[in-house]
Amino acid sequence: MLKTLLRVTIETLLPSQCLACTEPASGPGQLCGACFAGLDFITAPFCSHCGLPLAEPAPLCTSCDWAPPAFRAARAAFRYGPVAKRIVLPFKYADRPEAAGGLARLLLRPGADLLASADLLVPVPLHRRRLASRGYNQAGELARALGRLAEKPVAIDALIRTRATRALAELDQHDRELALRGAIAIRPGRESVVAGKSILLIDDILTSCITASTCADILYRTGAAAVDVLALARVADAETRDAD
Repeated sequence: MLKTLLRVTIETLLPSQCLACTEPASGPGQLCGACFAGLDFITAPFCSHCGLPLAEPAPLCTSCDWAPPAFRAARAAFRYGPVAKRIVLPFKYADRPEAAGGLARLLLRPGADLLASADLLVPVPLHRRRLASRGYNQAGELARALGRLAEKPVAIDALIRTRATRALAELDQHDRELALRGAIAIRPGRESVVAGKSILLIDDILTSCITASTCADILYRTGAAAVDVLALARVADAETRDAD
């Protein structure tokens, strides 16, 4: 409560600061003009299934053509690049939950179709030890803020991490799949919340889509009617290692 009060006081007394740098912004939780222009927003062509930006128009990326993830469709607002890192990483690791409101606004346009068909927003979960360390689940804060903006209900605790896993950025695709096997589940007693619903899964960064696909598979097996995914950033370069 003291942290929240301090942040509100600072925001009231001082000019609003850009989410990505120290320059002034037009309002709380917004970007300055230079950083907004520096974001690489995702536009066509992209994979119709996972949302991966493509060099040339094609229905699917190679990965989805070979082995599509379990979710119906995924979209992200921008590529994971230099400006995106300055926005997402502090939100994720540096105790900046207040950034969720501004970041959620960036999801409204790329996620418009997915939001329109969604009955319920569900965040990708954190293990309790990581949650205790960070103090909040960044995907949960993003889901709450987006739910308010889009007037959609949020099931903040529908999914749980049943055990801790290694940082997925350290692993290749095969090892990520092994690490996540059995690590995500429906919270006992929440089965009826997702059954029959069109779910929009919320995350901060999509890298290999394995985490999102694992969550989608669990939701489908619990009775969800459909599962889509919406994230802030999409890693388009397989060599980017700090995104997960």
